[in-house]
Amino acid sequence: MKIITSVFIIFSIFFNISCESDNSDTNNQNNWEPFFEKYGQTGTFVLYDCSRKEYKFHNEQRADSTYIPASTFKILNSLIALENKVVSDVNEIIEWDKTDRGWTEWNKDHNIRTAIPVSCVWFYQELARRIGEKKMQESIISVNYGNKKMGAEIDNFWLEGDLRISAKEQVKFINRLIKNELPFQTKHQDIIKEILISDSTHNYVLYSKTGWAMKIGWFVGYIEKENQKWVFALNIDMAELADAKFRKLITYDILRVENIID
Repeated sequence: MKIITSVFIIFSIFFNISCESDNSDTNNQNNWEPFFEKYGQTGTFVLYDCSRKEYKFHNEQRADSTYIPASTFKILNSLIALENKVVSDVNEIIEWDKTDRGWTEWNKDHNIRTAIPVSCVWFYQELARRIGEKKMQESIISVNYGNKKMGAEIDNFWLEGDLRISAKEQVKFINRLIKNELPFQTKHQDIIKEILISDSTHNYVLYSKTGWAMKIGWFVGYIEKENQKWVFALNIDMAELADAKFRKLITYDILRVENIID
């Protein structure tokens, strides 16, 4: 009996080392509704404290619901492209095809380093075509990304295809990226994290990616502050581009009230 008990204790200690142990997740429903009401938005927000191994939610039921990932998929698309050497590195330029796509920031040559911040669709469509359906599908499965379904079109499945992911799954994916636990070379994960930096002060650094497709707006990422990390994912019903600003406004309001940023 003592042997069995000892084995159980050892197993329990080992199991709880993981930052995502199911036993360590604390599901806290928070009163963040006023921030959504303030901007007239409907959605969900997931916040994961990596140090305390605790989740907090607004609208947890929706946090489990899956939606098209839109441009948040560019994080994974970049990693797959680098791993499969369809570009030599994040600085390799792909020339613009001179097709006017209605936005000056897209109508130019790009590389991964410049394409992520402006969410350049044509660039990532070209990366996807270079990767090809077989390698893309294998990589999505190996990462266990969302429902792992692509759909028929290699160059738009994250915008109009069958791929779906929940806010909770987005958080788990980002957390694995933080810890370099995705099935890609560490140097590739590190460089993508560097490119994802979207805001920094003397108190914190924020890494993030936005997305919008099929009337769903995303804002996902993580914050580093004094050797602590929090992962977040927000999605809202976003019928028009004019609502894009609310993704960040709601997120920043929540991060402030949680004393993560100032």
